[in-house]
Amino acid sequence: MVREAGRGYTRWRLVLPFLAVPVLLLGFLVVGLFMWALSDDEYPRAGALKKVTCAEALAFGGASPPANAHVGNCTVQQGIDTAYAAVLRMPREDVRDWLRETYPNAPEVRTDASCGALCLDVSHEDGLPATAEAHVVQVRVEYENENAETALVRFSAFTM
Repeated sequence: MVREAGRGYTRWRLVLPFLAVPVLLLGFLVVGLFMWALSDDEYPRAGALKKVTCAEALAFGGASPPANAHVGNCTVQQGIDTAYAAVLRMPREDVRDWLRETYPNAPEVRTDASCGALCLDVSHEDGLPATAEAHVVQVRVEYENENAETALVRFSAFTM
């Protein structure tokens, strides 16, 4: 005589625990793989701004700090690309000479209302020194105070 299964009793009750273990292991493996891929151990907070010395920021763009400059805020942001920024204040009459000495093969400094009092964009194709790690350097200058004796210099050097 064949015994019939009781109500709600199936053989699946014996098979399901054995099927669930590989499915759960595969799920944990997939989740772990995604977590590993999304983490960035080389840069724990990739993309975050980090304070650096202005000498480091300027050197990345092939420049050195101007003689009479007052150093402001200098940062680096790293991710896929690297971007350094420096803010300097210096005497207005020193700005053009510093830019000519730093980037002698660069295009002439522009005077353009869309970018401030003075603008300079330099890349390896048009005058960036070989010592520069950056691909592009942008300098934006604004004149400050009533007599415009002080220049606010915003320096950006970045890779692309």
